[in-house]
Amino acid sequence: MVGMQIADVRDEIDHELVSSTQIHDKIAEVAAQVSKDYADGDVLLVAVLKGAVNTLAAFSQALSIPAQLDFMSLSSYGAGTVSSGTITVRQDLSADVTGRNVLIVEDIVDSGRTLSWLVAELKGRGAASVEVFALLEKPSRREVEVDVKYKGYDIPDEFVVGFGLDYDERFRNLDSIAVLKSEVYQGGQA
Repeated sequence: MVGMQIADVRDEIDHELVSSTQIHDKIAEVAAQVSKDYADGDVLLVAVLKGAVNTLAAFSQALSIPAQLDFMSLSSYGAGTVSSGTITVRQDLSADVTGRNVLIVEDIVDSGRTLSWLVAELKGRGAASVEVFALLEKPSRREVEVDVKYKGYDIPDEFVVGFGLDYDERFRNLDSIAVLKSEVYQGGQA
């Protein structure tokens, strides 16, 4: 069975940036390295809802070691579309991270503010180690430096959707990463 593809939403997509094959190849490559790095201990994979769910699912299935999965829901946005800079925990982890090796699995690192907060928060809770895997990074948008140990793809500063990334809760189930046409999200259509 094939998921939603570019052809299904071609009127709203400008172009594909990272294909489904490229995504899965990169995830398999990183998962092989993580499986080696954590071969002697267990690892807790943490994803921030909702965007990182697709990446976490594919990544966890590509690992050759046992891993526990957990989720947080964070917000740095109030009612508007501009970040307030204050992180609010809407849903917390169910697992205790004390003494655990934690690997944050991210869909995209943009400004780095939320991820920087999360790394510090998990270290503050007593995690033995906190590392990051980010499928996508926008280096040109970085405001706060964050150490991303396991890297996917650097992408340009374009509005991307797919593989968990959304615009107005749409396009999350697209099987690749694509650039959304500007007329979809500009001009009062947001």
